[in-house]
Amino acid sequence: MEWRNEEFDFGGVNHLALVCSDMKRTVEFYTQALGMRLIKTINLPGGSGQHFFFDMGGGNALAFFWFPDAPDGVPGVSAPVTLPGIGEWTSAVGSMNHIAFNVPEERFLEYRAKLKAKGVRVSPILDHDDSELGVARELHPGVFVRSFYFQDPDGIVLEFACWRRAMGQPGDVRHEPKTAADRTGVRA
Repeated sequence: MEWRNEEFDFGGVNHLALVCSDMKRTVEFYTQALGMRLIKTINLPGGSGQHFFFDMGGGNALAFFWFPDAPDGVPGVSAPVTLPGIGEWTSAVGSMNHIAFNVPEERFLEYRAKLKAKGVRVSPILDHDDSELGVARELHPGVFVRSFYFQDPDGIVLEFACWRRAMGQPGDVRHEPKTAADRTGVRA
């Protein structure tokens, strides 16, 4: 039986809103490289920008703002410098680290090959497990999710991920949450 939130009846993500530097380039990447359908475009009042929405499946949308006076992103602060499995992927508190798109496991390798054929730089495949490193050297029954990462034209880190089993099983939630005081260099 599937767990249900009794307090709020969430139906997934309505939309996730990000900021891009070039709406035309963003539309080209998300429609051509990822095959998403552009479903709504808005010019904001007074020439203050644009807000465009893409269908990312499952009744969920991915949206982008374009603001004429938005500051440039800062790799390592507003987003990771590079991709997990390739290099530094830490980002600042309050930033968005990456978006993981759920894909069917049986098409996972095919999708990676398609992106590579379109010239998209992809990370190695990471088979996430509960080992000390969190990544298996090879696929085994304890791998709970397979993924690979890539970036959009603004450096936003994207991930194709496929669950290999349902989460929330015994042992899946076993770590004590860290606090702000546990962070390196943070003053109390």
